[in-house]
Amino acid sequence: MTVAMKMVAGAAGLMMSVSMGAAADFTFKYANDQPESSVRSQTMIWFEEELEKRTDGRIEVENFFGGALGNEREMMDQVTSGLLQGTRGGFFADATPAYNLYQLPFLVNGWDQMQCLVGSEFTQEIQNRAEANGYHIPATGISQGFRAYTNNVRPITSVEDLKGLRIREPQSDLMIATGTALGSIPVAMPFSEAYQAFKQGVIDGQHNPPQNIWDFKIQEVQKYLTLSNHMTGPDPLIVNKAWYDGLPDDLKVIFDDVAQETLAMSDDMYREAEAKIVRRQNIWRRLGRRLAESGPRLGFDVRL
Repeated sequence: MTVAMKMVAGAAGLMMSVSMGAAADFTFKYANDQPESSVRSQTMIWFEEELEKRTDGRIEVENFFGGALGNEREMMDQVTSGLLQGTRGGFFADATPAYNLYQLPFLVNGWDQMQCLVGSEFTQEIQNRAEANGYHIPATGISQGFRAYTNNVRPITSVEDLKGLRIREPQSDLMIATGTALGSIPVAMPFSEAYQAFKQGVIDGQHNPPQNIWDFKIQEVQKYLTLSNHMTGPDPLIVNKAWYDGLPDDLKVIFDDVAQETLAMSDDMYREAEAKIVRRQNIWRRLGRRLAESGPRLGFDVRL
């Protein structure tokens, strides 16, 4: 190879290196606690592909699932510090305590009302409040569906059946206070630790949306499932505001659009998954478990 050819090849290599290095102007590092197969994670994979496509690679997304970067408390702290740029999980009250409103028992009567609520101007105002605490929230979804109880002691068909049961609760003052008011003994812990806690007999039960129960294989260590549908919650995409503020205006618009589409998709997928609960009832029964439907004394609307 002549000197001239070497110079041309070297220049081409340098140009390629510079081009590759400049392909992404911004990196959005995201993490959540659910496994990669979960609806939450799958929708964030779509978010990654769609955001990178629409920004022509100017924003690169790095996803971490299954608690790879810590539990939900730790991931939320990382978003606060800027080590992570985004997360979805149970510590949305850090962004604004107003999100606790969405966890009040019997707040809504089913999916239609909850989807209307998270898409409302009221929710937009709550999202805006997060800015004062250092977060940007482009969209809010529904936290995986409506909650069901599981436990290893007895079927739960009324409030009285909760009395004295050691129920795992999220690390949330509101959830702990609600559990106490219902007569259970709340035990606060990350949900990722619940499976082992059941095996060791540390707790008797828990409550979560059916999809989350199956994602974390809780059916393997619990005897009774009650389709109580007593509450749900918000699922905001929580973004470090300093990172978001560093985006040019055109990328902000694209980022927000993709986020809103992602959370809407997530709601639809969770709703469809919950509608298939009849099949999961059969799985539960084949495992020798018991399915209970909460009765009228509890006031629950059981949707099968």
